[in-house]
Amino acid sequence: MDHDRSSPDRAPSRRTVLRSAAAVSAAATLTAVDVRPAHARAVHRYPFALGVASGDPLPRAVVLWTRLVQDPFSAASMGDADVEVGWEVARDRSFRTVVRRGTALARRRYAHSVHVDVNGLSPATDYWYRFRAAPYLSPAGRTRTTPVAGASPARVRFAVASCQNFQHGYWPAYTAMAAEDLDLVVHLGDYLYESDPGGALPGRRHRAPQVPGLNQLRTLTDYRARHAQYKLDPALQAAHAAAPWMAVWDDHEVENNYAALVDDVADTGARLQPPAVFATQRAAAYQAYWEHLPLRPRPVLGTPAYRVYRGADFGTLLRLTLLDTRQYRTEQPGGLPGDYAAEAVGRANTAGSLTGAAQEAWLRDRLVTSGARWNVVAQQTMMMRTRWPASFAGLALPYVSSVDQWDGYAPQRTRILQRLVTDRIANPVVLSADVHSTWFNDLVVDPDDPYAPVVATELVAPAISSHFVGEAEVRASLATLNPWTRYFDGSRRGYLLMDVDRDRWQVRARTVDSVTTRSSPVRTTATYVVAAGRPGVVHG
Repeated sequence: MDHDRSSPDRAPSRRTVLRSAAAVSAAATLTAVDVRPAHARAVHRYPFALGVASGDPLPRAVVLWTRLVQDPFSAASMGDADVEVGWEVARDRSFRTVVRRGTALARRRYAHSVHVDVNGLSPATDYWYRFRAAPYLSPAGRTRTTPVAGASPARVRFAVASCQNFQHGYWPAYTAMAAEDLDLVVHLGDYLYESDPGGALPGRRHRAPQVPGLNQLRTLTDYRARHAQYKLDPALQAAHAAAPWMAVWDDHEVENNYAALVDDVADTGARLQPPAVFATQRAAAYQAYWEHLPLRPRPVLGTPAYRVYRGADFGTLLRLTLLDTRQYRTEQPGGLPGDYAAEAVGRANTAGSLTGAAQEAWLRDRLVTSGARWNVVAQQTMMMRTRWPASFAGLALPYVSSVDQWDGYAPQRTRILQRLVTDRIANPVVLSADVHSTWFNDLVVDPDDPYAPVVATELVAPAISSHFVGEAEVRASLATLNPWTRYFDGSRRGYLLMDVDRDRWQVRARTVDSVTTRSSPVRTTATYVVAAGRPGVVHG
């Protein structure tokens, strides 16, 4: 067990101190970017209740985010005017050495969110940032730029998170993550969940949407309110303020198991929407996602498309490529009312794609042009051929496959894995999530061949709080159904911590004892290693 512990009260108390100090320090800080009175009329009380964040770092730039609110659950409470917001970036946490400052508009049309793309920074450098609106000063956040192209950093350290169902538990994992010294946080989806109010934990019930009873969100108002509810959590705010993030969605940010403009296959009656109607819902969800995260490009209002697949380089050490496996995917194969089916259904899906042709070509180009020591593909669902116990679906089969994962799109998976071999991609590592459990897997082109060479490693992050059902059944059948798995744990929630240098990739499962309380210790419950030049993950 790891002896490391983090205080769950660390971040909230720091925010309290900053808020208390804001009134005293506001007159003496950000003086060069004081907002004009005409732009401050909508700010009648502290507007930074949703915290601050940074993301999408580059060698000389990073995106800073906040959103002004008066009532977090009503965008209209900020009024109809745009609000001018001051911002500054410093080399020190006390803001004695300010290197960049300016103003930005918190626009009404974007729920008074602020996205500042700060340029002119130094590579591989820590910075602190904050905002001001009227007399109010925001909490300070820490961010970090990436190394310049061609640099050879000694290491990179980042965390991987996913699946934070608000109703399934509290987020002590984020309190712990905020205490890690990170270059980056990679979030692989299910940042929020669209379900109706439920659950029994105090203060962890979703707010009702505008149309209750559908068990899903529909409108821009719905998605904004749900994002705000999640963002009010102090542990999540602390994790955002501690390091830059790169986030990409999965399904629940819009609706469970959607595919492109195809509604959830299980929907019937009032929940079922034709593509034209679902496009309106998806446009609202995508806009709200951008409004609440530090993403660089601005969405086009009212359109159901927004590109989130992108990448980042850490000099010659690591190339990170983030995929979007929801927006462009073809419909689930088989025409079934659920996710589980015979394995043959996915194998026959020769025309199916999780990425779409354009994104697949972009992925290959990033891989073949990479000069990095490690090449990382971060995406949403389990890539390894995964056989689940038949009890998961109640089918008269020896095992079942999930057609919502890569198993439903097996020919494309084979094509991508084969290209890792033919294109001689150096040290490929796949990061996955979605299944609310930790898996460390070896990836092979032909999983039916017991002697198949390992071509890549897959590291599947646990959920921050979302439940996993069936841990005992999966564990009991692991050796027979999934012999390429080297580690599995469905009993704990948490995140993955990666320490990468030129010789090895170390992954640690950082898990919490419980998500039924706000405070819980974090422990390292597994440590595994991938050696450069030798694909495959081994106990470390």
